[in-house]
Amino acid sequence: MAKATLKCSANYVPLSPISFLERSAIVYRDRTSIVHGDINFTWKQTHERCRRLASALCRRGISRGDVVASLAPNIPETYELHFAVPMAGAILSTLNIRHDSAMVAVLLSHSQAKIIFVDYQFLDIANGALKVLSEKGSPLPSLILIPDPHDSVSRPKLGTEITEYEFLLAEGEAEFAVVRPDDECDPISLNYTSGTTSSPKGVVYSHRGAYLNSMAAILLNEMQSMPMYLWTVPMFHCNGWCLTWAVAAQGGTNVCIRNVTAKGIFDSIAKHRVTHMGGAPTVLNMIINALPSERRPLPGRVTVMTGAAPPPPRVLFEMEEQGFNITHAYGLTETYGPGTICTWQPEWDSLPLEARAKLKARQGVPHLGMEELDIKDPVTMQSVARDGNTVGEVMFRGNTVMNGYLNDAKATEEAFQGGWFHTGDLGVIHPDGYIELKDRSKDIIISGGENISTIEVESVIFSHPAVLEAAVVGRPDEHWGETPCAFLKLKEGHAATAQEIISYCRERLPHYMAPRTVVFEELPKTSTGKTQKFVLRAKAKAMGSLSKQSKL
Repeated sequence: MAKATLKCSANYVPLSPISFLERSAIVYRDRTSIVHGDINFTWKQTHERCRRLASALCRRGISRGDVVASLAPNIPETYELHFAVPMAGAILSTLNIRHDSAMVAVLLSHSQAKIIFVDYQFLDIANGALKVLSEKGSPLPSLILIPDPHDSVSRPKLGTEITEYEFLLAEGEAEFAVVRPDDECDPISLNYTSGTTSSPKGVVYSHRGAYLNSMAAILLNEMQSMPMYLWTVPMFHCNGWCLTWAVAAQGGTNVCIRNVTAKGIFDSIAKHRVTHMGGAPTVLNMIINALPSERRPLPGRVTVMTGAAPPPPRVLFEMEEQGFNITHAYGLTETYGPGTICTWQPEWDSLPLEARAKLKARQGVPHLGMEELDIKDPVTMQSVARDGNTVGEVMFRGNTVMNGYLNDAKATEEAFQGGWFHTGDLGVIHPDGYIELKDRSKDIIISGGENISTIEVESVIFSHPAVLEAAVVGRPDEHWGETPCAFLKLKEGHAATAQEIISYCRERLPHYMAPRTVVFEELPKTSTGKTQKFVLRAKAKAMGSLSKQSKL
């Protein structure tokens, strides 16, 4: 029998999440797309605004492959940019709003952004970055200001180099012919890593990867048509875990909030009957520790996708008790956000609550958009035993893994050694095929020759009723090499001593795993809720050897 040789049909169109908006403008045309304060757009209006903005960008000289940056929180304009920029054939780079001027300047220079959209709250940061670039003689991007809609008095006097968002929008045509990708592997966005361990790298996403990961996000959130999605995940982080595009695919309503607070979350859920939201464990912590005055009854079950950092079982347990349905995902910037999902098995429903929480805290299995996930020995590239004990490196392979790092061939080659993406995360794989993280490779503490998982130690500390946040790093020790050092933040109105925490851990862990140093202070974090352990490691290193001090 002759082999079939036909490939794609003649009318093949490259996959792109642009199509999600175009479809919703027809199917859900008069349904609400975006809510923010007194702003209330329909999908038809959002589609028209995005086409106008894409047209205006092209009129301003933006062409295929150019980078357009933004420095803005979760507001309607940020959402519109996720469609308008790729509709102009350009690449969207959403910058972290917690960056200072120096870092913004570095990223603008690295990406060679032609335009930057700036929210009024971050105008000083952006102007500082442009000043740095100017002093270095670097090309300056044009600045588009997103002003405070409620305070025209505070708007700066605009020079010829600054245009307001709505003025730019008015320059465009509603019937603009969208610039589609020539190839679905063409870049759609540029996301910089959070920089928790090193200088940020520019991660390039493709139209294909964004499309597939958006579809996967719909499935792993069990998101039916017309969901009410509350934006507590930063849209600048992995393009909101690709849910910016996923919500459009389902004709949902984007409930935008500028600042994430416990009161704002409960008020939004009650007012808009929110069905879905997401957030790092720090957001979940905020919810379960909300004051009685901040709480509102939930109008229905709210599905919450969590990730960005391993969630302590206690936090998951308390969220479930309060009426939230937790979906636990795991991934990195390089995997478009979520790459795995802890798919729930019905037989687990009969287990005690604590056992269920521990199972849900595992990172799970690849979602339907990811081809392969494995735990491997990074030297031999052999898969580790599926025994739940043998530690190896978490690795991914598939269409929802980045194209590579922008202008960094060496780092890209290192990341894909052996044909797999190396995450740098250490974990085990259980007999049922579910993976569980043990630590970042650089966060493992080696004490007296024993490997200590900081995640395991943190999980025990989190179970202490007085503890709100915890992070464990290695403190240098001339005898043991390293010993665990815990940095804690206590709940308001609660008290605990260092010795109490140490004794609590020794009752629940092997003694060598229990922290020998406890520090009470605010934990430094990235905007995505990850604790900046490199900052804590530096503090622990500055403390010197505990064994040496004990001899003095």
